[in-house]
Amino acid sequence: MQAIVMTRLILNSLYVAVCFASLTVSAPNGFSQWPDRHGPNLDGVVADADAERLPIHWTDTENVAWKAPLHDEGHSSPVIRDGKIWLTTATSDGKQQFVIAIDEQTGKILHNKLLFENEEVEELGGARGFNNYAAPSCVLGPGAVYVHFGSYGTAKLDAETAEVIWERRDLPCQHFRGPGSSPVLHDNKLVLTFDGVDQQYTTALDAETGETIWRTDRSTDYEDLGDDGKPLRDGDLRKAYCTPAIVQVGDQTQILSVGARAMQSYDLETGKELWTLRHNSYNAGIRPLWVPEKKLAIINTGSRGAQLVAVRLDESTKGDVTDSHVEWVRERGNPRFAKPIEHDGLIFQVTDNGVLSCIDVNTGEELWKKRISGDYLASPILAGDRLYFFNQSGLGTVVKAQREPEIIATNDVPEMATSACPAVSNGAIYVRGKEHLFKIQAP
Repeated sequence: MQAIVMTRLILNSLYVAVCFASLTVSAPNGFSQWPDRHGPNLDGVVADADAERLPIHWTDTENVAWKAPLHDEGHSSPVIRDGKIWLTTATSDGKQQFVIAIDEQTGKILHNKLLFENEEVEELGGARGFNNYAAPSCVLGPGAVYVHFGSYGTAKLDAETAEVIWERRDLPCQHFRGPGSSPVLHDNKLVLTFDGVDQQYTTALDAETGETIWRTDRSTDYEDLGDDGKPLRDGDLRKAYCTPAIVQVGDQTQILSVGARAMQSYDLETGKELWTLRHNSYNAGIRPLWVPEKKLAIINTGSRGAQLVAVRLDESTKGDVTDSHVEWVRERGNPRFAKPIEHDGLIFQVTDNGVLSCIDVNTGEELWKKRISGDYLASPILAGDRLYFFNQSGLGTVVKAQREPEIIATNDVPEMATSACPAVSNGAIYVRGKEHLFKIQAP
């Protein structure tokens, strides 16, 4: 029996109708808000109206409207809707996990809620520094906040009061190195991905009630069994951290989910596996990039020789497509953490150690590469023809999104050292530092 705690249920018929009619995480006024860690369209692209107002220069005081204090630790990215910014934190031992809401205009803390307490917590092992117990980001819907801490718990909160509407603490996974995949909200379904050492599956919950709609286990043959019949390295070669992408192919909505040794596409409505792509990597952590104009899904396969793979998606993309629908493969120079971004037929990506490259989306050919200082976990954003990169030392680099390398500005603010993706709303950039959330905005 599912352990669903219903502490408050909103049954207003108009509210329910709006929720069921919603096809994406976009807010009613579209691009002006940032309800998912990668923005309204899950691609890191900023609305034109916001892009025109974003500053390219800032210091610890110049073009900083406010900074709000954060307690404990977390890698979750800020998400924004209806004037509130949401993110999560956790104690270093993982025994307490919080959700925080901040006023977008003033930086005032509106809610600081202890959501889950855990008596037993898995150690992070060698992942500490790259991961912690508040890595998945929230996702926002109409009047609702969906908070996820992997197997430690998932909850829906009222966006006004922060009261829990429902919670689930019965979704099993031995994370081993901590959870990383963020929830995705689409068509009144909350999609969750669990890639642990013990089991690997995707599940869709009813966003209204928290009830399970479907669960599909990965079909991957990991080829990792030892002589004793048990997975090598205690199952670590089966781990992944990837947040899935939602794409529309014809009249079918697909979930693109990258795991260890393979990726799968699932039908959003039923959870049925539609196609699979085999690869040789594991620890996949980068959300697929969907380029609808080209009908290409750009897949990063993970660590240990990560490839960038372009897969053609059309109505013939079914079954094992490894040998039939791959348009090109880039073998080297690919990141493990930061999601690529596409603009005018060009893919821009930054490696963990700060090598920025520009790639032709049609061929996979590298057009240029240039080192920008530092180490990178955060995905970039695209504002007009400008790319913004934020590293783990507090350097913010603005680069022209074009066929020749051109750095527009560099801004060194150590307090802004980040592992979280930036968010944009109403002409401001929000950057999560270790101790503060910063609002970067021109006067």
